[in-house]
Amino acid sequence: MTANILLVTGDAAESLEVLYPYQRLREEGYTVHIAAPTRKTLRFVVHDFEDGFDTYTEKPGYTWPADLAFSEVDPGQYAGVVIPGGRAPEYLRNDPELRKVLKAFFDADKPVGQICHGPLLTAAVGVLSGRRVTAYPALEMDMQTAGADFQDAEVVVDGPLVSSRAWPDHSAWMREFLRVLRAAE
Repeated sequence: MTANILLVTGDAAESLEVLYPYQRLREEGYTVHIAAPTRKTLRFVVHDFEDGFDTYTEKPGYTWPADLAFSEVDPGQYAGVVIPGGRAPEYLRNDPELRKVLKAFFDADKPVGQICHGPLLTAAVGVLSGRRVTAYPALEMDMQTAGADFQDAEVVVDGPLVSSRAWPDHSAWMREFLRVLRAAE
């Protein structure tokens, strides 16, 4: 029997940051369930950089069905959780059901993979104080406010917490997340 991995996301998540770990973990034999505020077809986005823009641009991306709602998640059924970025974490951090789910993973010391703006969710749960993390560089002050030691690095591993800056860091992120996940099994 393969282990289950939970991937928590919502509308306006970065397409690559949802679908790369989803496919990569399935490739390794894990069963991946996508949870969102409700069971529905999610609409992801694509972020990129264009000359003349001070920040990234956003375009419509892929759509993908959520397997279950946050309220239906039993964290005990999952070996780890993945938290993609994009704009989704900005509004998802206000969801009390999701905060309970994420807190349960930290309380059980289970592997957590977060990338880009995903750390906004773990900051909202209050679990970053004293931890080393990375995130999208514009979140450095948010991470410091949450009590974290922000490091601008491709990947940062702090116990079961594995974080990366954004989709260009996917290979290092998933390599380390899989290492942490296997060590915890």
